[in-house]
Amino acid sequence: MKRTASAHWEGDLMAGKGSLTTQSTTLNKTQYSFKTRFEDGVGTNPEELLAAAHAGCFTMAMSMLLGQAGFTATAMDTTATITISGAGADMAISASHLAITASIPNIEEAKFQEIVKVAEQHCLVSKALSIAITSEAKLT
Repeated sequence: MKRTASAHWEGDLMAGKGSLTTQSTTLNKTQYSFKTRFEDGVGTNPEELLAAAHAGCFTMAMSMLLGQAGFTATAMDTTATITISGAGADMAISASHLAITASIPNIEEAKFQEIVKVAEQHCLVSKALSIAITSEAKLT
């Protein structure tokens, strides 16, 4: 299985602009630029998309692991926060923090936390990242 996305860019870094398109066309010439990445502008940016991918992947991994343990969530909401550290040539994505709030009938807190930690380390996006990945979980 392969998934694709493409980027188009015109101009220099600061004043230039680009667009991102995904195979599914969920993103279809979606605007991105220096402003949308490092300031406040209309459009998206690679880090925001990475956060969305990590949140989605982790939440699906939670669903799979819960099912394997005999549980079904009635709701799960995850926020992934990507941290960018350093400046210039030393700038890097240094961490991803996952925060999940879930409603899961009949699960004990300890089992929930155990499943969260497995999903944190084993979802496909987590495996692809070579950064510190942490999580917090709230059962409602």
